[in-house]
Amino acid sequence: MKFMKNLTIQVLVAILLGILVGSLFPHMADNLKLLSDMFVKMIKMVIAPIVFFTIVIGFANMGDMKKIGRIGGKALLYFELVTTFAMAIGIVVMYIVQPGTGMNTSGAKAADVSKYTEQAAETSHGFMDFLMGVVPDNVMGAFAKGEMLPILFFSVLFGLAIAGLGDKAKPVTSLFEKLNEIFFRLVAIIMKFSPVAAFGAMSYTIGKFGIHSLFSLGKMMGSVYITMALFIFVVLGAICKMYGFSLLKLLRFIREELLLVLGTSSSESALPRVMEKLEKFGASKPVVGLVVPTGYSFNLDGTSIYLSMAALFIAQAYGVHLDWIQVLTLLGVLMLTSKGAAGVTGSGFVTLAATLAAIPNNVIPIEGMALLLGVDRFMSEARAITNIIGNSVATIVIAKSENQFNPDVQKETSKTPDTLVDSAVLTGKSA
Repeated sequence: MKFMKNLTIQVLVAILLGILVGSLFPHMADNLKLLSDMFVKMIKMVIAPIVFFTIVIGFANMGDMKKIGRIGGKALLYFELVTTFAMAIGIVVMYIVQPGTGMNTSGAKAADVSKYTEQAAETSHGFMDFLMGVVPDNVMGAFAKGEMLPILFFSVLFGLAIAGLGDKAKPVTSLFEKLNEIFFRLVAIIMKFSPVAAFGAMSYTIGKFGIHSLFSLGKMMGSVYITMALFIFVVLGAICKMYGFSLLKLLRFIREELLLVLGTSSSESALPRVMEKLEKFGASKPVVGLVVPTGYSFNLDGTSIYLSMAALFIAQAYGVHLDWIQVLTLLGVLMLTSKGAAGVTGSGFVTLAATLAAIPNNVIPIEGMALLLGVDRFMSEARAITNIIGNSVATIVIAKSENQFNPDVQKETSKTPDTLVDSAVLTGKSA
């Protein structure tokens, strides 16, 4: 029964049990919803510190902006363009497929649904108040209340300040990195509760909204998988072709790391090995050292796609219509919150909560996350794989654009014992 220790298997079994219980005992739905509600509250509990530490560490690791120079500038521009494009693709697919539309929410309180639609209509009238609300009156107050946009605003300024201090701020950066590890360890502990929460969420969904609601969840999963596949093979494939290298060849080169990510649902688990592999693929050590770690905070393509699609799925499920201003606002918020996600299991769900909390007037109901809890684990694997592929492509693109790519290293790698290659990689020289 060792396979039952796998969290993915546990969640799958919990989902099946939830479907069974929800179908046979629908009257238990309201009580079982408590399990998923507790899980969402635990996730919300760690949102603010995780977002703060991740953003600050991301800026600090870039070092002095003057020293970053052309490579860092190109990398940041590439990250922003590609992740924004990824989110836009997710939004377009959601409006075409409409996986959340038609979900039966008659079991929910009508007052709750009408409250969200009324708030959606009022959002466009409070744009100036929204802008003023981005700047916190009190930083500690923003953290205490979980006001995500003010936290993001302060995090960016704090990160820029640390980056400007350079080596003087290293003790602070080191402390934040350790604290960040502790909080993500806390996330890992919370995620152990996810099978129980998935059972409660699926039981509630089936018992309250009917067995046909599974169609919407399956349609959502299919939409996410198809969108990420299109992004990888069409968008990233086109970028690879533009810069003169093969996406398929790169994927074959890092296939072991992709399997590791698939098993752990975390792109961060393969970070050291990916850096080594990309150097063996031909990228120079300085480019790999700068682009890959920075990309883990600023270039999460899979997470960006998921966040845009998940937010719209919840809006569609609750019948919340977003006008073009609100969609652009959602995109703008996602451009910030997606930078606060790390390649750790469960962080995508954390960042989704942060995104929904940051939308003005709570237009999209944050409790709608419970609808996705049962299938989030499986979409997490797609997110992590897309993230690692996106960062690998970004590294090779930046290396080629800076003439710091040596394709001969691949040939030498195949002919040279691993110990010699590793030695060459560590010294920054060709084997």
